[in-house]
Amino acid sequence: MHFTHEHREIQKTLQRFIDEEINPHVDEWEAAEIFPAHEVFKKMGNLGLLGLCKPEEYGGAGLDYSYSLAMAETLGHIHCGGVPMAIGVQTDMCTPALARYGSDELKRQFLAPAIAGDMVGCIGVSEPAAGSDVSGIKSVARKDGDDYLITGQKMWITNSLQADWMCMLVNTGEGPVHKNKSLVMVPMRENGKLRPGIEVAQKIRKIGMHSSDTGLIYFDEVRVPQRYRLGAEGQGFIYQMQQFQEERLWCAASTLASLTNCIQWTIDYAQERKLFGATIADQQWVQFKLAELKTEVEALRALTYRACDLYVNGQDVLELASMAKLKAGRLNREVPDTCLQFWGGMGFTLENKVSRMYRDGRLASIGGGADEVMLGILSKLMGIAKTPVR
Repeated sequence: MHFTHEHREIQKTLQRFIDEEINPHVDEWEAAEIFPAHEVFKKMGNLGLLGLCKPEEYGGAGLDYSYSLAMAETLGHIHCGGVPMAIGVQTDMCTPALARYGSDELKRQFLAPAIAGDMVGCIGVSEPAAGSDVSGIKSVARKDGDDYLITGQKMWITNSLQADWMCMLVNTGEGPVHKNKSLVMVPMRENGKLRPGIEVAQKIRKIGMHSSDTGLIYFDEVRVPQRYRLGAEGQGFIYQMQQFQEERLWCAASTLASLTNCIQWTIDYAQERKLFGATIADQQWVQFKLAELKTEVEALRALTYRACDLYVNGQDVLELASMAKLKAGRLNREVPDTCLQFWGGMGFTLENKVSRMYRDGRLASIGGGADEVMLGILSKLMGIAKTPVR
């Protein structure tokens, strides 16, 4: 994959925005355990950054997925993990199925405002008893006339404390677990307040990703028109699996700059820090380990770029996207952990950027499909596991 002049210009625009509008406030938002999503997203919408791959008739730029990957990579320059993850939810996790399968009415009501930054969206898949096992969700949409009455719980939902709408995976039938689910657009708020039947049961505090708001949301007989369903009834599991391919490529791309920065910050520190009459960087072990880590990051970059190139050309990249997601999760643990060791006591302070990466990066092996789920997918695709790929 080759970044063109257009890719680079988008990256430059986003980098300037990060330097001016995000990084100066990250410490404040981390302490508050939330960031002003509506304010930030509106500014990004004004710059045309929230709909790079979305249809032009709804305010998007109509570009291919490589532009989304270029944006994800640039978001890695944000000095925390929570804000870029929240942006990624808006651009690449809660909107792809809406753009692909939503009616014109739904795209104008939900997609266009999301692209403009006037609405914040979230994706409602995980539940207290169903995370990576998407087929195990229990939330139900029961038909009542022309409406659905939705009851259930959604947990670990990024952006949910500020979201105006949720793209929600629910059971709409009694059939097999892979054929009884639908994606439904659920308006979360009216006049700035939660709609009747929707309750934020808990704001979830986490060991990292502090600036990203994460909620446990209850739904009790929430009335939604059936026309708010995306595509065909019973196809929600398939639609969500398609959405996961883009999400997992986004996750891999979003780690590239942050991992590279982590290594460079550590090199800069190691060249200044004195140890027994020399610098830490003079130690051959430190030199070799940092060189090894950078090699691993570049291998991830090559894998991610190749997967993106094939995806843009219409090929199924389930295997490569799963590999990239797995490798990104592993490196997001290994790189900050190794670098933190070279920082010594300074690496164990809350304010240190490497220690923040150490905390935030741990989620990459859990969210969006745990490492073990990626390994399970790969084992099936390789013909090792006996059960078929779902």
